[in-house]
Amino acid sequence: MLLDGMIRSKFRKFTSGTSAASAPLLLAVLSAALFGAATPASKLLLNGFTPNQLAGVLYLGAALGSLPWAFRGSVQMPWRLDSANRRLLLGSVVFGGVLGPVLVLFGLKAASAASISLWLNLELVATAMLGAVLFRDFMGWRGWAAAGVATLATGILAWGGGAAGIRAAVLVALACACWGLDNQLTSLIDGLAPADATLWKGLAAGAMNLGIGLSLSAWAAGPVMTALALAIGASCYGASIILYITSAQRLGATRSQVIFSTAPFFGVLLAVVVLGEKLSLVQSGSGVLFVSALILLAKEKHQHAHKHEAMEHEHRHSHDDGHHGHRHPGGRPEAEHFHRHGHEQRSHAHPHWPDLHHRHEHD
Repeated sequence: MLLDGMIRSKFRKFTSGTSAASAPLLLAVLSAALFGAATPASKLLLNGFTPNQLAGVLYLGAALGSLPWAFRGSVQMPWRLDSANRRLLLGSVVFGGVLGPVLVLFGLKAASAASISLWLNLELVATAMLGAVLFRDFMGWRGWAAAGVATLATGILAWGGGAAGIRAAVLVALACACWGLDNQLTSLIDGLAPADATLWKGLAAGAMNLGIGLSLSAWAAGPVMTALALAIGASCYGASIILYITSAQRLGATRSQVIFSTAPFFGVLLAVVVLGEKLSLVQSGSGVLFVSALILLAKEKHQHAHKHEAMEHEHRHSHDDGHHGHRHPGGRPEAEHFHRHGHEQRSHAHPHWPDLHHRHEHD
């Protein structure tokens, strides 16, 4: 309940006085700050856990962190989803909850927290490229240029770290590919509120990784270390994931990822301040390149005439975005809410991102 109160307070602070368009952007920034803190914190925790064990405890903590939100309404059961959405959720669990965290933690054993934090910007590249190739996201020349700049920054940073740095970079690149796929799959899930998706993902992925970890190595962490890992999972993964999903469903996975990709820089800052790591010239140069990639993606604009087919689905929404004109008994609620609703067929033109309502084809 303390965590719930803290995050609600931050949410009110960030969203009071903001428009419906800017609120998802601010949620993505808060999500990035929380997630960025996970890397230096995990570097410390690896002294008491194996990578699989720590990944399991962190994601069980994420499930705990989502409980205050999940139980504010009726918790939706994943087995009640249709087959397409169950497959999306399963893919999100396997790639985003099981494989991604373990790969990063193995990389963290071989390289500094600052370097790992910078490499996590590859999630931006993976999300963008998978979106363009597989999920009907539109990427213009700025997006592809950003992907190239981020890849160059990764190579420079890996080369500067020697053989260990290259191994760590490969592990983190694979993790980011898993998380990029997770981002795209999660943004398409229809019928689960963000808190419910985080709850089930945390429980399933946490139990799987913890089981694997215990089968490979004996448990060595004490109660204090375990409680600390659960708390970090609840905040840096649980609260962060909920905020990210909420943002991604309004902005689209690729654009939310542009903002969320500031998370590594929060991680670098904490690695320097908390862990006492020194930033090298190579790390600083790579950081500048990553920032340039983010700026390129942030400047990309997308507007054209497009058609919305008639459909019915269920997700969190508000009635001030130009796409939700359905009626409510007793009048429309002002706040965002979650329920099943329909859309009539319509055609119009406006700036848009590849959210749940804009997964159309492009010539």
